[in-house]
Amino acid sequence: MSAAPAYNEDKGGSAGPGEPEYGHDPASGGIFSSDYKRVLDPPRSLEGVCRHDDLKAMLDTNKDSLKLEAMKRIVAMIARGKNASDLFPAVVKNVACKNIEVKKLVYVYLVRYAEEQQDLALLSISTFQRGLKDPNQLIRASALRVLSSIRVPIIVPIMMLAIKEAASDMSPYVRKTAAHAIPKLYSLDSDQKDQLIEVIEKLLADKTTLVAGSVVMAFEEVCPERIDLIHKNYRKLCNLLIDVEEWGQVVIISMLTRYARTQFLSPTQNESLLEENSEKAFYGSEEDEAKGPGSEEAASTALPARKPYVMDPDHRLLLRNTKPLLQSRSAAVVMAVAQLYFHLAPKAEVGVIAKALVRLLRSHSEVQYVVLQNVATMSIKRRGMFEPYLKSFYIRSTDPTQIKILKLEVLTNLANETNIPTVLREFQTYIRSMDKDFVAATIQAIGRCATNIGRVRDTCLNGLVQLLSNRDELVVAESVVVIKKLLQMQPAQHGEIIKHLAKLTDNIQVPMARASILWLIGEYCEHVPRIAPDVLRKMAKSFTAEEDIVKLQVINLAAKLYLTNSKQTKLLTQYVLSLAKYDQNYDIRDRARFTRQLIVPSEQGGALSRHAKKLFLAPKPAPVLESSFKDRDHFQLGSLSHLLNAKATGYQELPDWPEEAPDPSVRNVEVPEWTKCSNREKRKEKEKPFYSDSEGESGPTESADSDPESESESESKSSSESGSGESSSESDNEDQEEDEEKGRTSESDSSSSSSESEMTSETEEEQVEPASWRKKTPPSSKSAPAAKEVSLLDLEDFTPASVQPVSPPTVMSTSLAADLEGLTLTDSPLVPSLLSPVSGAGRQELLHRVAGEGLAVDYTFSRQPFSGDPHMVSVHIHFSNSSDTPIKALHLGTPKLPPGISIQEFPEIESLAPGESATVVMGINFCDSTQAANFQLCTQTRQFYVSIQPPVGELMAPVFLSENEFKKEQAKLTGMNEITEKLTLPDTCRSDHVVVQKVTATANLGRVPCGTSDEYRFAGRTLTSGSLVLLTLDARPTGAAQLTVNSEKMVIGTMLVKDVVQALTQ
Repeated sequence: MSAAPAYNEDKGGSAGPGEPEYGHDPASGGIFSSDYKRVLDPPRSLEGVCRHDDLKAMLDTNKDSLKLEAMKRIVAMIARGKNASDLFPAVVKNVACKNIEVKKLVYVYLVRYAEEQQDLALLSISTFQRGLKDPNQLIRASALRVLSSIRVPIIVPIMMLAIKEAASDMSPYVRKTAAHAIPKLYSLDSDQKDQLIEVIEKLLADKTTLVAGSVVMAFEEVCPERIDLIHKNYRKLCNLLIDVEEWGQVVIISMLTRYARTQFLSPTQNESLLEENSEKAFYGSEEDEAKGPGSEEAASTALPARKPYVMDPDHRLLLRNTKPLLQSRSAAVVMAVAQLYFHLAPKAEVGVIAKALVRLLRSHSEVQYVVLQNVATMSIKRRGMFEPYLKSFYIRSTDPTQIKILKLEVLTNLANETNIPTVLREFQTYIRSMDKDFVAATIQAIGRCATNIGRVRDTCLNGLVQLLSNRDELVVAESVVVIKKLLQMQPAQHGEIIKHLAKLTDNIQVPMARASILWLIGEYCEHVPRIAPDVLRKMAKSFTAEEDIVKLQVINLAAKLYLTNSKQTKLLTQYVLSLAKYDQNYDIRDRARFTRQLIVPSEQGGALSRHAKKLFLAPKPAPVLESSFKDRDHFQLGSLSHLLNAKATGYQELPDWPEEAPDPSVRNVEVPEWTKCSNREKRKEKEKPFYSDSEGESGPTESADSDPESESESESKSSSESGSGESSSESDNEDQEEDEEKGRTSESDSSSSSSESEMTSETEEEQVEPASWRKKTPPSSKSAPAAKEVSLLDLEDFTPASVQPVSPPTVMSTSLAADLEGLTLTDSPLVPSLLSPVSGAGRQELLHRVAGEGLAVDYTFSRQPFSGDPHMVSVHIHFSNSSDTPIKALHLGTPKLPPGISIQEFPEIESLAPGESATVVMGINFCDSTQAANFQLCTQTRQFYVSIQPPVGELMAPVFLSENEFKKEQAKLTGMNEITEKLTLPDTCRSDHVVVQKVTATANLGRVPCGTSDEYRFAGRTLTSGSLVLLTLDARPTGAAQLTVNSEKMVIGTMLVKDVVQALTQ
């Protein structure tokens, strides 16, 4: 076997400017393909199968050939599903083997068993760390894979460092493995989310097709709400989509579907034609062609003139680049593109997916089942799309029952006045099937067709009446139920059918069918005045032997006949009610008592008895037979939730279309001028022969506007990465380019992203500064000269003279405490501050001065009641102007808030002079949730998108209870309303003062008096709903402490427990 390529030869393939990199997966070749026959051959001796002593002996030798043979046998055992975990100690010793082929197989074994044998795997962790520096890309990737498979929290820092290094690796295969490791680390320790988001942001900028799918999957697992990370990479992902592996294509398409629903306008909101006209115009018909062009002109003049819908070029880019994937060999990819078109495409373009979905019906039954579930949902709203393929949904005798019923559903949805004769002939054939469940579904489908298409109602009814003579009782019973629903639409015309049904009561034994017949006779007893009393007489004889559902209908029949024909049925009714009075079922007993008092007036005389006829004989509306798939389209098509018709774990809702389109400039990327011309020419030459003529109809200007920017964006980002590792100066330049890019991105991103970019940019500025400059800057000096603070970010927007000094972010520095003016965690042992702190967490940044072009905005939660609305959280907003010009007309823009969240705006600040600061108060009703409130800060010239996300402790206000009141309320909130967590308090957190200070700093709760010294109680109410939140801390002198939170709001209780435990154990 040949050795793997050297470190400098495994970059994954080079690409010219404007061309995507096609990353090669090294695991698909080498040892995994060249010698597979020998690896999977069974051992020659029976002893090798029966025991593993010979394998252990071979692994302990000094000969690499024997070790390699032993590892091949072990991997072959794993491939056949046999347990090889007892060989772990012998295998893990060879992780430091110098033979490259042995080392590869050892890592394959360790990935399989590292999670089961964590203690032994930890002993070799230093070897795994050395493997991360190995010249071979397979070894580096395998080492990272093994490291991320060890599920021990103590090695989280090591895993984080390894992922960060692998994300900058030259090999795309290693970078892909780093993306796979991100969700594993996040599931192990969710507190690493912020650092993982930085790695995801870096990997999203990778232009290699091998990495794209994996990093988007990591994005979906860790931070699907951070769509601001997608803005700059949107066009690049659209262009790379055609070359990504199938698994990655499904993930990217699903993510881009949700992204497009938040960033583009609905293509159907401003359609100038009605739905029927648009469908006819697209699919065409012989009638339209016969009318000629004159009728089209008349129709266009009759419709009112509306503003035409203009599709966003980026929206068109997504639709155009996913269309070729409808021809993919993977059913999952075709289904993903189909759901994207259904949710995003204009109505006239959705039809292209029908042919691809019909093609999937030739696949395995499992694929057919999923596809037909989605087709059934689509065919309700877009019936015309599948009408040309009606025969493709005809049922074969070899189809499983589930497939038959789904095809039946689709055929029923597609039935109209034109094709109903053909459909009914098919149904007539299906009724002869031996599959009884399928026959019952067919009869229900005939009933739906009769309901939806009035022209064939009589035909369907006559056919169902003929089925009443069928030998199969289930067929007859199902027919009776459907006939009952159809007769409700035209009861006066079908007296003979009701008589025919009455005769069947002697033969039909299915309870539902008997109950349906009795209901029909009772409801329309005036049409059969002679037969109805006789039916009641027969049912009274067998009353005690009937099922409960039949007994209830017998009571109803007796009551209706008593009201309409009391002479013949008075005694029968009294007899039936007497039998029901002593029935074993309490529902029947209650119904009998209720009916007797209603129809037989007593001496006292009930008011309701005078209206008995109106109650029992009131006209009932005809039932509406609807498809069970009617309301499934609120789930994203192709998802597990849609398949189950229930929200599955991890499902993300499909967002609603925005009323106004967000700013499209956030997807623009600045590129060097010298790359634009050459890329535009190459794009035209490359795309013309690839796409079909029909795609060109969308307009050449759209693709010309969007494509070059996305391509050159990916080039500019990858050009700095391709040379990292060759020299230290190039890596420094890469850091500078990333800083500049973060500075540009922060102008359009939300406050959360801008605050993260500030911390990263400032720490990187310290690394880039020359040593002499750093020595001159005192670490705690707050009045340093302005010129010393000039950074890469500042040079873009300001001159050095206008920059405000900011101290470098040192750990636990005195300047940091001085800057956080809103922080009120003091050590003063005052009782009022212990009971109700004046403010919550310290100042938090809302808008960085670089992103705000000189306007810096911070906010604090004051914990004071908001004067405008007591249900709102009071937030103090601090503005400061660090630019040279005054900032005018500072106000709040129109917020786009989630349902339930509302904002009370602050009064407009007319002018903020340079160097001045101002503080205003605004109220936010978070509706008892930690969902961020997104809004715009507007000046006279600019708009800044910002968001405030509250800690869970700021969503409540303190309430003062006595000890008895606390215990009484706590006893009401047990079971699911109680969350308990054990924790170990550090020695520094054993005094009353420290415990109370940390709890009240985390949550806005008031302290409740307590008789015992080792127990602390706190109480509060949520601001919006007023739900009680009770917190108890049992701080035992020995052993683990116990924290208990009682609240109706279980989500708030769970989050509060996590925050308080974190505060107490730090």
